[in-house]
Amino acid sequence: MGLGMGPLEGVRIVELAGIGPAPFCAMLLSDMGAEVIRVDRAASVGQDIGREGEDPKFGLLQRGRRNIAVDLKNPAGVDATLRLIERADAVIEGFRPGVMERLGLGPDICLARNPKLVYGRMTGWGQDGPIAHTAGHDINYIALSGALYCIGNAGGPPVPPLNLVGDFGGGALYLAMGVLAGVISARTTGKGQVIDCSMVEGAASLMMMMYGALAAGAWRETRASNRTDGGAPYYRVYETRDAEHVAIGSIEPQFYAQLLRHTGLADEQLPPQTDRSAWPDMHSRLERIFKQKTRAEWTAIMEQTDICFAPVLRMSEAMQHPHNLHRESFVDVAGIKQPAPAPRFSATPSQVQRPPARIGEHTDEILRDWGFSAADVTALHRQGAIASASPAD
Repeated sequence: MGLGMGPLEGVRIVELAGIGPAPFCAMLLSDMGAEVIRVDRAASVGQDIGREGEDPKFGLLQRGRRNIAVDLKNPAGVDATLRLIERADAVIEGFRPGVMERLGLGPDICLARNPKLVYGRMTGWGQDGPIAHTAGHDINYIALSGALYCIGNAGGPPVPPLNLVGDFGGGALYLAMGVLAGVISARTTGKGQVIDCSMVEGAASLMMMMYGALAAGAWRETRASNRTDGGAPYYRVYETRDAEHVAIGSIEPQFYAQLLRHTGLADEQLPPQTDRSAWPDMHSRLERIFKQKTRAEWTAIMEQTDICFAPVLRMSEAMQHPHNLHRESFVDVAGIKQPAPAPRFSATPSQVQRPPARIGEHTDEILRDWGFSAADVTALHRQGAIASASPAD
């Protein structure tokens, strides 16, 4: 059962195990108090080692949910999953188009069993289209959205921004928003629906401001030649004397004036801030200046100003920064430091419900809590439709 906290307390979600954006979406909803159960493959019980060979406890995208192991090729396993779905507010799945239908768990069948169900589908390309059936990853989806082309140094190739823009930004966050909107609608209308979440379309949506600038003729389709892509000298990363880096974002004139004052350029005859022809020269001048001091020295000078400044931190450093420590932006769960739930709620605070579970760790417990009798559970084990694993050490 859920732990009785968060704004989504009372919301029940069935997650069909996958990788990347769908699990991250489920994690977000769990952090906000939803009871999310992750349906994993029975054949994987005892084999749940991470993709990089790490212990399952480091699979932080799986935090917060109990885990049930089901054989979805076994008709009894499919029927058990449908019984769970009958009691759920939403389903989340991240398979290629058609896979859920072939398993007997497609939206038509599920909505027939549960008319108020919100059926969240996470794919890269979307549920239809000329390449919808092909494999892909974040880098491919953001390439098709127009986002990847924009990111990188002048004269160099596009640079993948980790897998933040497609998987997590354009995928998981949009699916979470869609599922929540669907649940609100279902509670108002009594009717569920299918959410078709495409990472291409989510990533393109994240580019809305840039597409507006392109339409207005204000966006140059050359990398590092625009205000927020590293082209502007007042919005970019600079190397410091100790080979570290600082990030400057002095877009507004009053913030730019502070940047000039704290770098010693305020009294010089300078071109207008928005003069693009002068940007390369201004960048070179600021580059030389920032290399004169260490990252720590620039932090002492600029961190308490409105320059729009931050030191560029490694993940290990971010967890120890005084601001993040004050805000408790990182939490310790079962001995592993990790980002805290976000955003924050004043009346119904979120928290991590539990550490990542092993595949099948809660199989029997979930079935009992979701209305299965002891005889039902015994029969499912006998039929090979479910499997159980011992809890994590």
